[in-house]
Amino acid sequence: MIQKPKGTKDILPEESYKWQYIEKKIQELFKNYGYKEIRVPVFENTELFQRGVGDTTDVVQKEMYTFDDKGGRSITLRPEGTAGIVRAYIENGMASMPSPVKMFYNMAMYRYENVQKGRLREFHQIGAEVFGTSSYMADVESITMANEIFNILNIPNIELTINSIGCPTCRAEYQKALKTFLQKNIDKYCYTCQTRFDKNPMRILDCKEEKCKELNQGAPIILDYLCEECKTHFENVKKLLTELGIEYKVDPRIVRGLDYYTKTVFEFISKDEGYTVLGGGRYDGLVKELDGQETPALGFALGMERIVEIYEKYNKENMIKPEVPKLYIAEIGEKANNLATILVKKLREKGLNVQKDITEKSIKAQFKYADKIKAEYVLTIGEDEINNNKAKLKNMETGEETEVELTVEDICGHINE
Repeated sequence: MIQKPKGTKDILPEESYKWQYIEKKIQELFKNYGYKEIRVPVFENTELFQRGVGDTTDVVQKEMYTFDDKGGRSITLRPEGTAGIVRAYIENGMASMPSPVKMFYNMAMYRYENVQKGRLREFHQIGAEVFGTSSYMADVESITMANEIFNILNIPNIELTINSIGCPTCRAEYQKALKTFLQKNIDKYCYTCQTRFDKNPMRILDCKEEKCKELNQGAPIILDYLCEECKTHFENVKKLLTELGIEYKVDPRIVRGLDYYTKTVFEFISKDEGYTVLGGGRYDGLVKELDGQETPALGFALGMERIVEIYEKYNKENMIKPEVPKLYIAEIGEKANNLATILVKKLREKGLNVQKDITEKSIKAQFKYADKIKAEYVLTIGEDEINNNKAKLKNMETGEETEVELTVEDICGHINE
């Protein structure tokens, strides 16, 4: 038997309705904030991620699904959403649109990761990006919108942590101090960290190896090296979050796993699960890095697999239920089957979930099936019902039966009461 590849997951019908509910709630929230959906290709030219994500990141160095296509071009399945959105923003001349430009996406991503709880090789992210504003108010609005996701999904015990990783100017000074700290023990770090020392020492702070984490204890922090502009920006972010009553913790160790971030970065962490469920920040240099005009921007993404898992944990008592058929029409004989088929078509055109037999089951088997799929009502049609143009409509929860005319109007009137 052929099985699914390692690190992938089938989302079956008995689970997918939860995904649809969560996606709908989040997308409604985004739209209330003025965001519109964008869809980009599942694969891009590899150079996009090498330049956009950063060739010293774990994503580019270890985790990308990269291959040559039949034309000899290097192609990569998208490992994250932002680079592709920026590419689309530049390529489609979206800089000429009214600013700020707000977009959201809901897409599958691909990374060759060590498979573990909450981490797959094919995973799904919902994200939001905004282009054309350098104001701290945009940072706060994004964080506020992200925070609201957990409120509308009734997910408690989520902690917001924030940091500023500065701009290229102040980061250059910080990296000098960081390299001085790292230099004395660089030979004890893992091979990947050693290769990052000269080109991007901040990536060493993001290493997941335990020995590297221990060696990083006591490293200088970026907040002590912020220039006045970055310092003021971060102070304004904190002040406005406090004004809004949004609790946060400053964590100077947050650097995020991608190279394009500048200034504000943030993570929402599940305190019970111990992992990040949403992360993001500002990336003011990325549009220019990818050959666009200099454009400030920021965004975030959340992992659907993780959010679904946590949502289920906290909503057991009021879990949303999968949609069930409003009506099942059982029929006896060819004439009844023809009439039932016509009624089902017309009722579906009214927007109702209506089912009937399509496997030539006996009437007894039809009733059993209607019960198994939890149909709210069952309408039974036979020769007598056709002659009288009336049939019994049964409420499957109460057992109550009502006689209705075999017209779309009368059936709708009774099942929509």
